[in-house]
Amino acid sequence: MPAQKNSNAAPPVDSGILTIADPAGDWGFPSPFLHYQRGPGYIRMSLLFDTLIWKDSKGFVPALAEKWEISADGRTYRFFLRKNVKWHDGKPFKAADVVFTFRYLKEQGYTWSSVAMIDRVEAVGDHEVKIILAKPYAPFLDNVAGTAPMLPQHIWRDVKDARQFLQPAALIGTGPYRLADYSREQGSYRYTASPEYYGGKPKYQEIRFVKMSPETSVAALRQKQVDFIQAPPDMADRLKQEGFAVPVGKLDWVAKLLINHRKPPFANADFRRALALAIDRDALVEITLRGHGKPGNPGLLAQDSPWHNPEPQLPFEPAKTAKLLQGLGYARNGAFWEKDGVPLTVELLVAPGGIGVPGSPQERQGEFIKSQLEQAGIRVAIRALDAKAIDSRVAEWNFDLALSGHGGIGGDPQVLVRMITGDNFLSARWQGNEELRQVLAEQTAAIDPDERRQLIFEAQRLYAADLPALPLYYPTWYYAHNDRVQPFFTFQGVANGIPQPFNKLQFIEGGK
Repeated sequence: MPAQKNSNAAPPVDSGILTIADPAGDWGFPSPFLHYQRGPGYIRMSLLFDTLIWKDSKGFVPALAEKWEISADGRTYRFFLRKNVKWHDGKPFKAADVVFTFRYLKEQGYTWSSVAMIDRVEAVGDHEVKIILAKPYAPFLDNVAGTAPMLPQHIWRDVKDARQFLQPAALIGTGPYRLADYSREQGSYRYTASPEYYGGKPKYQEIRFVKMSPETSVAALRQKQVDFIQAPPDMADRLKQEGFAVPVGKLDWVAKLLINHRKPPFANADFRRALALAIDRDALVEITLRGHGKPGNPGLLAQDSPWHNPEPQLPFEPAKTAKLLQGLGYARNGAFWEKDGVPLTVELLVAPGGIGVPGSPQERQGEFIKSQLEQAGIRVAIRALDAKAIDSRVAEWNFDLALSGHGGIGGDPQVLVRMITGDNFLSARWQGNEELRQVLAEQTAAIDPDERRQLIFEAQRLYAADLPALPLYYPTWYYAHNDRVQPFFTFQGVANGIPQPFNKLQFIEGGK
């Protein structure tokens, strides 16, 4: 592993160094299998590793494959690979590496990109690959070809457990940068340019990610210690007046109330709906975010998504909460509900500092939800834990309610599969509706866009009816930067939907 000696103190801006401030800092060792399983972790890995294709602000662009073809039945993909591409250790990249990668990902499992739909992968010489699917998979380009990092066969073929591989060789890719230094303790990363990158000359000799609070990062930007920050919402207008560029993100990140639907009383859909009806999501945005966001839709996808179904509605109606609880056998005893003499009390897990992105749910949102539920007669005990501890408790189903969130909802609507029935800790992991599962499976195989849209709309309606998790709001994200970087937001998000403006193409000459 590279020496861990970075400090999180940013140096003065240097013409060859780009410095990016990050409020969370550590996103894990940036190998494909060990970075933390949220968007910023993938971003750090993507500077080192390339995929077959990539995306810019408008759509798909070549990466390791210079062109591709798709059969009429949507089952066969042919990728024509670039020639003279080399791994960071100087070995040539060939079709055999692609064949190996997909076999290895299927054996090891890869959180970011399922390859279960692939029947076989064939090399046609050294620079062509044919991928045959068992059945059509509509988001294949987005979620597989544009997300799965290619691995060097000569390094990984002898690695039996990818998640135990922490050697420097684990970071050898074909990407535009190489990792020079990483400090878990300081939450810092330092990358150096790969001079022979096939996709163009890297713009910067170094890229540095340094851990820095949003408030501190504003001062650092002004003092020319950093180039690029995620700005606190209340500073966006002021920074714009001072001459900084302030791009505004789309509603591609959702804050959610996760519900442990495996245990009573949360296993009951009427109880989950009673909770949801007691929370005023409009007021939640206005009061706790000062209006910098939009209330969550019960179908999960945000208002600005082209796949959004506006039909499912979930208004703030605490009177209906009371009726639902009465129907479930609860009785009011003073200010609170009880059943069989036992007070109705729920525990809510909250990360006081959020999860490292502005607008992520934290103490302020937790106290607001506690107040709303207690006004409706449901006692709430807040337990404060750091974000990773909450993720762990949720993954183990060791919780009642938890405040969390994730990006990806602006990507391909296959995100509904990952975040409704998927087995990752950010997902509702909901298997209780066979009709919903069937609709989600059908949309995956739907090649016709209109047919797929109808299925996606139906999936949102069914999800909203079940409410295995409650979308609370979509925060508005603001960034600020000087004129040394020209960021852009990627079409449908980086890889399978990461909403941050840190696409590696902006770090390459002519890459946008």
